[in-house]
Amino acid sequence: MSRPRPARRRATLACALVATALLAAGCGDDGDDTAARPATTGAAAGADLGAVKTYLLDHTRELVRETGTLRTQAERYHALAAAVDFDHARLLRTRRAEVRTLLRDAQATFRRANPAYEQAEGVVAGVPVLADYDVILDAGSDASDPASAVPFSIETPAGRTYEQPGNFFFLLESSLFGTEPRFAAKDVTPDLDGDGTVEFGEALPDADFYVAAARDFEKNAKELDAAAKAWTPAPADAFTAVVVMTPTMSEYFEAWKNSRFIAGDDASEKGFVATSRLADITDILSGLVLVYDSIEPAIGTVDPSQAEQTGRALTDLRDFAAKLRKEEQAGRTFTAEDAETLGGEAQTRAEAVAGQVSQAAGKLGITLED
Repeated sequence: MSRPRPARRRATLACALVATALLAAGCGDDGDDTAARPATTGAAAGADLGAVKTYLLDHTRELVRETGTLRTQAERYHALAAAVDFDHARLLRTRRAEVRTLLRDAQATFRRANPAYEQAEGVVAGVPVLADYDVILDAGSDASDPASAVPFSIETPAGRTYEQPGNFFFLLESSLFGTEPRFAAKDVTPDLDGDGTVEFGEALPDADFYVAAARDFEKNAKELDAAAKAWTPAPADAFTAVVVMTPTMSEYFEAWKNSRFIAGDDASEKGFVATSRLADITDILSGLVLVYDSIEPAIGTVDPSQAEQTGRALTDLRDFAAKLRKEEQAGRTFTAEDAETLGGEAQTRAEAVAGQVSQAAGKLGITLED
């Protein structure tokens, strides 16, 4: 299964929060549209969003760099496979040490690419003009769920087509860590260290598919970087990003619950094996804290105490996730029940933050985008 995010639930929740904001802002029931949509205040219109764009560009550049490294590593692996006519069993038998080192290096590159994107995901997925890249890179499912499937297919050098196979982070992660059999070399046991057993993380990707996915991953990362450079952030973008992306905690914790970090070998989630979902949650919330910092002064013009309280609540939510991640890294064992309880708490706190920001947007005359 890909790394899908239920965008329809997000959109529904955002619409509900927008409605709450409009009511709180005093929109009348007399049909007067100007009352329901007040003009954006000068404070909001003049918000300094340069830090948000700089932050985004720092991360898209890093993503381009890491996906370029992934592509280079995939090209080397593909060349090794081509030298033995794509006989992966022979490749492993004759070049085991080289293959092992190359794939372990690629796993390390993937682990660097992951936070490069996750820390900026709140902006990418939360800003409508950029959100399609989130589907392509990190959130879209495969063709089994047409409503959330990615809008692309993979064409391999050998002429094979993989129709809507899932988002690129999933494709590279499941190839490198061996969690999706469709992308693995056939009829070969991926015992990379030759010790007679296959441990988790030992995987031998199908070279034809792997290089095609890596090439397209880099291509789309570059396209996101170009779109980010062309983007001129507006207050509505920043408010929308916080309102749409903060109340997504329950789905992230659900993915964590179903991942190897909790379920072990019984995990139903094929993604989120390279890095704990708790790290992703912390990264996403860190980006949203930065976005909120850019709009807090504008919110402060209509309700200073609420502006400060909301900022503190969002920072506390990020710190909550970071604390759980540190405990996990230190060896704490979490259960599925823990994940559900913690996810419920995080979701409640996140919805409160999103509601407060949505309400402030209404008071400032900012129309949140779908």
